[in-house]
Amino acid sequence: MLSTSAIDCISPVRLGFVASVSPGGRPSVSPNGTFLVLDERTIAFGAVWSLGSINNIGHSPKVEVNFVDPFTRKGWRIRGLTSVLRRETDGFDGIFSKWTVLWGDLFHRIKAIVVVRISQVKALSTPPYDDGVSEAEMVAVYKAKYAEMYP
Repeated sequence: MLSTSAIDCISPVRLGFVASVSPGGRPSVSPNGTFLVLDERTIAFGAVWSLGSINNIGHSPKVEVNFVDPFTRKGWRIRGLTSVLRRETDGFDGIFSKWTVLWGDLFHRIKAIVVVRISQVKALSTPPYDDGVSEAEMVAVYKAKYAEMYP
């Protein structure tokens, strides 16, 4: 089940990295930037360029999705089983309206919605926290790094 802090990490950024397995048994990771938290046990993303992920999910519905806040360097590893809702299939319209509010015209490009029923949630962190670095210090470090990269 998703905690409030997991929801608070996922909701503002909406970018998750979806790990699936190809029919040939190869691991595949795909970034998807249209994630929504549907409830404490369900997340979903709108598939725009996700044909490889959808094909992999057709082979095996098991996925892992990682969400990481690039400034705090904390995040969440979510495992679950997927289902794919394609346009003009039962259930699509009822859930699709959630994307129209956030993405305006991009919602027209969503070919399907991939729903992930959560089976496991684990926190992700980085070693500096083990050494006593505070979240505020971590954010300050990465704000400075990103400012150098993108002046």
